[in-house]
Amino acid sequence: MNALLVLEDGSVFKGKAFGAAGQKYGEVVFNTGMTGYQEVLTDPSYCGQIVVMTYPLIGNYGINKDDFEAKKSYVRGFVVRENCQHPSNWRASSKIDEFLAREGVIGISGVDTRQLTKILRNHGTMRGIISTEVQDPEILLDQVKEVPHLSGQKLVPTVAAQEIYTVPGEGHRVVLVDFGAKQNIVRCLNNRGCEVVVVPPDTAAKDILALNPAGLMLSNGPGDPVDVPYAVKTVKELLDKLPVFGICLGHQVLGLALGGKTYKLKFGHRGANHPVKDLASGRVYITSQNHGFAVDGSSLPGDVAVSHINLNDNTVEGMKHRSLPVFSVQYHPEAAPGPEDSEYLFDTFMEMMKQ
Repeated sequence: MNALLVLEDGSVFKGKAFGAAGQKYGEVVFNTGMTGYQEVLTDPSYCGQIVVMTYPLIGNYGINKDDFEAKKSYVRGFVVRENCQHPSNWRASSKIDEFLAREGVIGISGVDTRQLTKILRNHGTMRGIISTEVQDPEILLDQVKEVPHLSGQKLVPTVAAQEIYTVPGEGHRVVLVDFGAKQNIVRCLNNRGCEVVVVPPDTAAKDILALNPAGLMLSNGPGDPVDVPYAVKTVKELLDKLPVFGICLGHQVLGLALGGKTYKLKFGHRGANHPVKDLASGRVYITSQNHGFAVDGSSLPGDVAVSHINLNDNTVEGMKHRSLPVFSVQYHPEAAPGPEDSEYLFDTFMEMMKQ
């Protein structure tokens, strides 16, 4: 079955469909990871987006039952150069084609992903439509111009927990505010003995304090941080009451709660090999990233310090409060996919709660 991907600048990419059929729209973004496509497909932060994989062969180790970051996939479309039809992996339980079909995700293969990525790098992320139903690019171009931009969409409530649930542990009780949390955040806390109480993103500060937590974790999630003002309000009320650790969208929400501003990046950071410098130690970490917005370091108040920077473009990758046990990073210390260089940050959080 033929498929078309049309971008709002008029770029047209033809290919073969795999996975589901139909038509979906979204913000078209690229990920540079050489592995980890299963974790990418199940990362709730990709909600509202059509994901382009720059690595040319995808699906070669299939889909397994252990590497999911959420119970389902939230991506709108999946674009690859080559879809491997014969995966080889003793852990594999299905092919990527079968997984996408179950999840209702439209895939398109045979695309020159190098050319597509260069367009997105030069122009920036764009709205796009992926379709197996309409094969006229002009019709799809007219439709894509009516597609809503990512900012302004209420994406977090569609991927976050709807009610409170607990993952048992014998140690510190941590409240995890779920904006679309990857399961590896829960695993990393649980592996350190923490009892993790996952709460919906609109949970009030008083209700969080009523759970008597030792610390507050702010998760990753999709979309623009200014679209969750209720979360910013809650975090602001808790800053001087609990140790706080923010990741990705949680980092951006914390930045807003501290009085800073955020902005949209041209094409974002998505991949598993982004170099980040710890300004205190001078050490460089290779990190896993997935975000399209960033905190403006110049907007942060004097009692907040930038702790980490991205060595590709000098954007803010981490910050910490000078007197309160509050810190965050823009990248993913829990990886999945990606390197585990920065998992020590969970130990830093543990020490804060202990003190």
